[in-house]
Amino acid sequence: MKKKLLLSIFLIMTVILSGCGTEKVVLPSQKEVTDKTIKDVFAEHGMKVGTCVSSAVKNDEKMQALVLEQFNSITMENAMKPDYTLNHDKSMAEGKIVVEFNSEALSLLGWAKNNNLAVRGHTLIWYSQTPEWIFHEGFDTNNAFVGREEMLTRMESMIRGMFEELENQGYLSLFYAFDVINEAWMEDGTIRKNHWTETIGDDYLKYAFYYADKYAPETIDLYYNDYNEQYKADTLSTFVNTLKDENGRYLIDGIGLQAHLFTSDDVAGYLAAVDILAETGLKLEITELDIGLGKYQNPQPATDTHLKEQGRFCYELIKGLFERADSGKINMDAVTFWGFSDGISWRREYSPQLYDSELNPKYFLYGAMQIREHSGY
Repeated sequence: MKKKLLLSIFLIMTVILSGCGTEKVVLPSQKEVTDKTIKDVFAEHGMKVGTCVSSAVKNDEKMQALVLEQFNSITMENAMKPDYTLNHDKSMAEGKIVVEFNSEALSLLGWAKNNNLAVRGHTLIWYSQTPEWIFHEGFDTNNAFVGREEMLTRMESMIRGMFEELENQGYLSLFYAFDVINEAWMEDGTIRKNHWTETIGDDYLKYAFYYADKYAPETIDLYYNDYNEQYKADTLSTFVNTLKDENGRYLIDGIGLQAHLFTSDDVAGYLAAVDILAETGLKLEITELDIGLGKYQNPQPATDTHLKEQGRFCYELIKGLFERADSGKINMDAVTFWGFSDGISWRREYSPQLYDSELNPKYFLYGAMQIREHSGY
């Protein structure tokens, strides 16, 4: 009898616990709360507001409509990374790096052009999602790495090819910013070792900006982009001051702050890092914002309590950015969310976005829009 009772209690507790994290939180619709969109709110502070997109977004009518209604800038989630823009077969045939956009990139660029969406380019030089073959003799991974001069030639070809291909396809004018280098620095202040440092050396960073400055039109701002920026502020401030030509002119226009944050993070500490980076005099952009519930490798369930915490976190973060931008303390012209729906986020286990998986608004959304009474307070 005692065993049956214990089993029954166990089963009941299992059902209760299995429901944790699946709590349905229903907020008023966006139109019930305000007649403004996200882009209306950010425009009041001189900023674009963007999201990352893929074919999955463009091909879903409901998600496509939401993006076009709420945002005025997009970043391609993957389609403009080197893995997707460098053509191996044509590079081998021609004996030089060939940049060519795949069908996803062309489709998204056409969609952006037809709907007057501005575009952030992401990314030119990165240690990840870059094909191994570009570093080897004959573009064959069975061969040895090429030498420094050949790799510099290939880097220049990659960067020149990107801007030439955008111009040839008629999309260059869509771009207002481009991430030239992504994630080159470690939290301990050292350069991340990778194939670029192996083949060229640590000065590959300056060469990348030299070539980007050479081939990008003046209308496109050139960015260094990184994550955990709140722990790298001093390192990045020192680094960007090395990116100058022989006349002391900056080769870089701005610093991209990925802002992959968690509700366990400290908003005041993050904004303090923003202030440090602003002292460089360069533009700042939030480039990949999401706010996960809990902390890294320890997500919290999407309960009303935790979602309210997320909403308050976003409210205070965006409030701090708006105050700094409005006062001229920082030069920030865009904030980009790395997605918009929990259901398609790369960190979906953390429920890190503005809308839930059914595209219902969250406290997070109203925090971003600075509607305090619906932000979890």
